[in-house]
Amino acid sequence: MSEQITVTELETRITSGQQAASVLGVTQDQIKAMMALGFNQYQQGRLDQAERVFRGVAALDTNSYLGYAGLGAVALARKPADLNTAHAALTRAAELNPNDGAIQANLGEVLLRQDKLEEAKTHLLKAFQLDPNRQDPGVNRVRAIVAGLDLLMNEAEKHKQKAN
Repeated sequence: MSEQITVTELETRITSGQQAASVLGVTQDQIKAMMALGFNQYQQGRLDQAERVFRGVAALDTNSYLGYAGLGAVALARKPADLNTAHAALTRAAELNPNDGAIQANLGEVLLRQDKLEEAKTHLLKAFQLDPNRQDPGVNRVRAIVAGLDLLMNEAEKHKQKAN
């Protein structure tokens, strides 16, 4: 973009509903490249760097579900997990793209960890429905969590019955 823009003009245009990316001349290909960079940082455990990239994407394009999904994944990966931030970011990502299995799985996990079991069930079932061939690693991870919880519940029930 060769046009010079002032901060005031940027603020005015964004306030009027334009996305920062379009005002600044950032293309969708550039946003995709930023997401790839953020994902690589996330995979390498560089959560602070990944979070900065995902925040940038979400700021440039408030309709980019990927920016919010990345923010949610980072918040969930922190030790300890930042469940409130993860919930807010993943809820927004799911609103923007309800048909992404990994987002539904991550949101379901957050809700499980927040003891919101009925809400979690809704998102987990949707994640499983969106990935019937078991191809998505994020959905498969949550499948394993649910299977482990089911095993624990069955063992607890056996112990309860023996005690009675």
